[in-house]
Amino acid sequence: ANRVSKSVKEKASLPCGYNYSVDELTRLRIYWQKEGKVVLSYVSGDKEVWPQYKNRTLFDITDNFRLMILRLLLSDSGKYTCVVQRLESGSYRRKHLASVELLVKADYPTPNITHFGNPSADIRRIICFTSGGFPQPTLSWLVNGKELSGINTTISQDPETELYTVSSQLDFNMTYNHSIVCHVAYGDSQVSKNYTWEK
Repeated sequence: ANRVSKSVKEKASLPCGYNYSVDELTRLRIYWQKEGKVVLSYVSGDKEVWPQYKNRTLFDITDNFRLMILRLLLSDSGKYTCVVQRLESGSYRRKHLASVELLVKADYPTPNITHFGNPSADIRRIICFTSGGFPQPTLSWLVNGKELSGINTTISQDPETELYTVSSQLDFNMTYNHSIVCHVAYGDSQVSKNYTWEK
């Protein structure tokens, strides 16, 4: 299946890809569905849009029934299917089926790295933090080119907005130079922050 990845508030263009002739149009029924529920239907020139998509969709007949969803919400994520049926000798038969997976993400801001105390004389602790993104992130630390696990790595989700917050701590020895990267990956995107320690 095709995959489309977009951020919240952007627009997504979902291809149906059915090539039709103009004289065929009056005999076609087109449905865009999301996981079994109808988003939009187009039957003999009449278009109907379901309530949660009202004023947020464009349906392009000239571009093989492409569906455009505007002002994306996180809840728009999911699998969309375009079904094309044609009237043949009194009954509609399915002529075309196309599926598109839509992943709606909220971009995480560049993480912050701040000093978080000194567990012992030569050891400094730092914390990396970012908030307000979707989907669920994974956080990793790169210290002088090597991947290390952090301490107290926590991921939480706001039940209202569905957005995630992630933080993780790292200890390092202050008697050496360090080049540190905090790396947050989500969906097929990522953000990172560099931190340099010179003794």
